[in-house]
Amino acid sequence: MTKISTVLVMGASRGLGLALAEEWLKRGWHVIATARSGSAGLDGLAARFPASLDIETVDIDQSAGVHALRQRLAGRAIDVLFINAGIARAIAESPATASEQDFLAMMLTNALAPVRAAELMGDLVPKGGTVAIMTSELASITHATGGWQLYSASKAALNMLMKGYAAKHAGDGHALLLVAPGWVRTEMGGEDALLSIEESIPHVVDMVEANRGKPGLRFVDRFNRSLPW
Repeated sequence: MTKISTVLVMGASRGLGLALAEEWLKRGWHVIATARSGSAGLDGLAARFPASLDIETVDIDQSAGVHALRQRLAGRAIDVLFINAGIARAIAESPATASEQDFLAMMLTNALAPVRAAELMGDLVPKGGTVAIMTSELASITHATGGWQLYSASKAALNMLMKGYAAKHAGDGHALLLVAPGWVRTEMGGEDALLSIEESIPHVVDMVEANRGKPGLRFVDRFNRSLPW
């Protein structure tokens, strides 16, 4: 009997995370999807894939909730852990004009919380598995143009934290992926974004599959092209 692979998608209530869950379900995977609260999108997927989808409630910003999820999943083997967390606030502001609370909220959700979740959940991923976190092309310091300055800083901080994670967990044998999906038309990306979800997420899943069994940290786009740090 062929083993059914399992993916844990953290942050799957809507947008890119929901699309990731659906894409893996369509490919025959078992999906564990998390949401902060009720999700009509996940409920719809559960009706379509009742035997293949487990829904867990957790707020990735809350350490206690992530710890509790880790306990509930004890003994499970997660082939792919994909952490999708991000907010965009004060996108037109500079450090001189932005609200400190907006910046701190982005640093928590976009940088600290995803890597904390990787630290807490990573031991569920067997050697040869994958830990992936959604980042952005805007995280690239090399290509920085000054747009979305504070959001970009939070995503660059995410990448730096994952550099540290990779150094500390070099013996785990995991593929570690910082994934830039492109500018996608979601609630956060806005109506002017260049890509539809269908033009992004299937390629993201293909890219994750292509990196399975290849240990080490990579900052890549949806086509598996390396991006400059």
